[in-house]
Amino acid sequence: MQMDIQCRGFDLTDGLRDYVKKRLAYSLNCGDGHIMRVVVRLADINGPRGGEDKRCHLGLRLKGLPEVVVEDTEADLYVAIDRAAERAGRALARCLARQREFAPIMRLNDGTDSDELKTERT
Repeated sequence: MQMDIQCRGFDLTDGLRDYVKKRLAYSLNCGDGHIMRVVVRLADINGPRGGEDKRCHLGLRLKGLPEVVVEDTEADLYVAIDRAAERAGRALARCLARQREFAPIMRLNDGTDSDELKTERT
């Protein structure tokens, strides 16, 4: 899995980079083989004014599946990263579950006889 981390409004420190990598590796481990690329965009929207202005935007590019995009904004950047990573993990799991659910239907549409599928499932 290729990971691209971008920051706007502040510098990316080694500690922040390591935290993002570890957090995403933990949250996205269920579909690691399906992920081609992860794009992480971290931003400080209001700058020094404060408030809920730290944004974490995650884009997951998957093999043969639609892209998963999640965004979260919080006062603390680490909380925004945590929440976005958790939501991305759940969205990825749902996407992969749908793919597995519809895989037999796709095989039926490929010209495979339904009797052949019944013997394969048993």
